Amino acid sequence: MPDITVPADATAVARRQPPGPRGRLPVLNALRMGRDPLAFLSALARQYGDIARVPLGPETVYLFNHPDLVRDVLVTHHRSFHKGRGLERAKILLGEGLLTSEGEFHLRQRRLAQPAFHRQRIAGYASTMTSYGVSRRDRWTAGAELDVHEEMMALTLAIVGKTLFDADVENEAAEIGEALTTTFKAFNFGFFLPFGELLDRLPLPTTLRFRKARARLDATIYRLIHERRSSGADHGDLLSMLLLAQDTEGDGTGMTDLQLRDEAMTIFLAGHETTANALTWTWYLLSQHPDVERRFHAEVDETLGGRTPVVDDLPRLPYTRMVLAESMRLYPPAWIVGRRALAPVEVRGYTLPKRSIVLMSQYLTHRDGRWFPDPARFDPDRWTPERQAERPKFSYFPFGGGPRICIGEQFAWMEGVLLLATIAQRWRLRLVPGHPIALQPIITLRPKYGMRMRVESR
Repeated sequence: MPDITVPADATAVARRQPPGPRGRLPVLNALRMGRDPLAFLSALARQYGDIARVPLGPETVYLFNHPDLVRDVLVTHHRSFHKGRGLERAKILLGEGLLTSEGEFHLRQRRLAQPAFHRQRIAGYASTMTSYGVSRRDRWTAGAELDVHEEMMALTLAIVGKTLFDADVENEAAEIGEALTTTFKAFNFGFFLPFGELLDRLPLPTTLRFRKARARLDATIYRLIHERRSSGADHGDLLSMLLLAQDTEGDGTGMTDLQLRDEAMTIFLAGHETTANALTWTWYLLSQHPDVERRFHAEVDETLGGRTPVVDDLPRLPYTRMVLAESMRLYPPAWIVGRRALAPVEVRGYTLPKRSIVLMSQYLTHRDGRWFPDPARFDPDRWTPERQAERPKFSYFPFGGGPRICIGEQFAWMEGVLLLATIAQRWRLRLVPGHPIALQPIITLRPKYGMRMRVESR
């Protein structure tokens, strides 16, 4: 039975409210959330359990911390929820892309984009991924100290640029990376404060930096769209697929330049930033767990024998995928999901009013000892088929779930496994002594101070 129900008569439901902190000004909760959201949400889950209610600035927020509740919001009753607080803010950067659009427009855009993520089309990107991986690893030298987060950002940006646009944007990686960082930091500015939307319209330094960074990103994307429209060529990449796509179930039209821009910006974010973070945290975890690293290297060496991996090697690298899965459990690139209730809903006997914000945190659920015993331990063997079958499905949801599950999930899995195997053939990475490890939960879960690591030959 679902934990969430939508009453037929909204006036007839009980008016009980879930437990939560009392006697504190909402703005103080907002400040605590803005200062350290992971600590704030973790404390709520510890004190109040699976459902917590907390006034947060101008909103009342409900934290759901159980896989069955996540399932009901994202799958069973997905039509009763839309994207939550942050949607309008995200639209300032992403427009009406797949992450931010709603309703019939979202369904239309997903229909248009879906062929670009067909399994066979994605498989064709494998050689691009590994060739860029080889190029990146061959620039490194033994003993060099690198910011591995910057390296992974540049690598995944180059891959997205090539697969999406059939364009070499690697020489723009530094500028684009800086622009993305600026936009992400600006996203959090005033997010949980009353009248935060007003701050976005004022000529404040953070707002001005955001506008400049967005213009920098737009310049690259619009240039490539216009070049492709002018040539009319089908390059076999994602941009070609989107340009050629026709909404055969709708009005038969394709995407405008603005729609293409919004989808391209979304894919830049989802296909570049998130994968780079997942790889960065994986290299860090491997450096701290030599037994896991040895087993990982043994699989790579035995499977590949020194040759560059290809798409057909993916089923033969199960432990590599398990390592990546466990890394995304501990450090999920997308660390929180929000939804807004379109009508009153009843949750385990509690009533959530219309327009309530529901938060579900991958970071919290993935580290819940009920589903993952000794949750802080890095243990890729959690991902054997037998052990996965013992857990509720939504105890792990790094790509979301339901109709709005990340359209690029298979792309990300393939890219992550292939790049790990490609780089590990030649190098192992060691954390520079004294380098601080801290989390930076903005739109994605970044390493706050980068990831300084030393390159060692294998």
